[in-house]
Amino acid sequence: MSKIVFFSIPAYGHTNPTIAVVDELVKRGHEVWYYSFSMFQNNIEKAGAKFISCDGYLPEFTPDIEKKVGKDFAALIEMGADTTVNLDKKVCAELKEFKPDCIVSDSICIWGKLFAIKLDIPYICSTTTFAMNRYTAKLMKQSPKEMLRMLAGIPRINKKIKLLQEKGFKVKNFISMIQNDNETDTIVYTSKEFQPMAETFSDKYAFVGPSFLVPEIEQNEKKHPLIYISLGTVLNQNIHFYQNCIQALADVDCQIIMSVGEKTDISSFVRLPDHFKVYPRVEQLKVLQQADVFITHCGMNSISESLYFGVPSVLFPLHSEEAMVANRVAELNAGKRLKSDAASSIREIVLQVLNDQSYKRNAEVISKSLQEAGGAGAAANKIEKVCNSF
Repeated sequence: MSKIVFFSIPAYGHTNPTIAVVDELVKRGHEVWYYSFSMFQNNIEKAGAKFISCDGYLPEFTPDIEKKVGKDFAALIEMGADTTVNLDKKVCAELKEFKPDCIVSDSICIWGKLFAIKLDIPYICSTTTFAMNRYTAKLMKQSPKEMLRMLAGIPRINKKIKLLQEKGFKVKNFISMIQNDNETDTIVYTSKEFQPMAETFSDKYAFVGPSFLVPEIEQNEKKHPLIYISLGTVLNQNIHFYQNCIQALADVDCQIIMSVGEKTDISSFVRLPDHFKVYPRVEQLKVLQQADVFITHCGMNSISESLYFGVPSVLFPLHSEEAMVANRVAELNAGKRLKSDAASSIREIVLQVLNDQSYKRNAEVISKSLQEAGGAGAAANKIEKVCNSF
């Protein structure tokens, strides 16, 4: 039996894929601790791990942390550095007593990586996006606005690096905190076939595919195609886009489920057609098992889940990381990118993806590779291998 510690950030897309892995490790007899946040406590404990709250150690701007970090790279480094310093005394004392065999930390959760280095504990990077190296980084083309924001944030980043160094953390520069190399043990929640430039990564990388438990659904015969619309859990307050979807698909012979987030005022949608069902949130894995087309912001988890079930997508990325995912889906012809968020563009692309069965066939090819990658079991195998090697 091994002792394994997980770290992640307060974001659904980065934490949810690890829950099934924790469940698998516990079932195999391992002891798992998980440093996380109250929003995930129930799922972590349900999977059998010991939940350790980090809520009180986040910096003060955390009410919008997920949204801010999604837009501002410097904010990500600031949040990570401050959280590392705040957790330092607590985590070091607890892990010196627990003596874990390895630390599994999300690629964005820099404090997990820094604690592994400081305490000389074997480290595994958990990557819920595409794996990134000097080759794939060139595929993520930042907008001029994103580049300017990055440049403007460098003085703030350097200030936090100096703080970490003063606290005894071995940090050369911000790249060393977030970038892995071919010597870093890494779990990537996609397949080699979907990963861009997979041949440039070493065998230290385990491409395990999506990690989730497939919920059972009641299979009912559909009279009409089902279109599912969601912009994820972060940047989902987009009334303009939702209204354009309603206008675009008002007379299309199909069923439509639209998930708009807890903070979107559903009563603001006027003249909602009968075939539209709008909810603050839905059980996405259940909906995708029945969907024919997915209109999506192209978050890695959302795309992975839709492709796992062979659902082609209409692609509406909101920032550069999502654009990289959208470009890969379009490159493999398993979806098509919107020309704009205008109702006419939405209607044109949705009908094209819905009626051209080649998109469905290509999505099913990727689906096979994702389902055969191994999921939570393959991730657990990788973690056990690292623990046993030390």
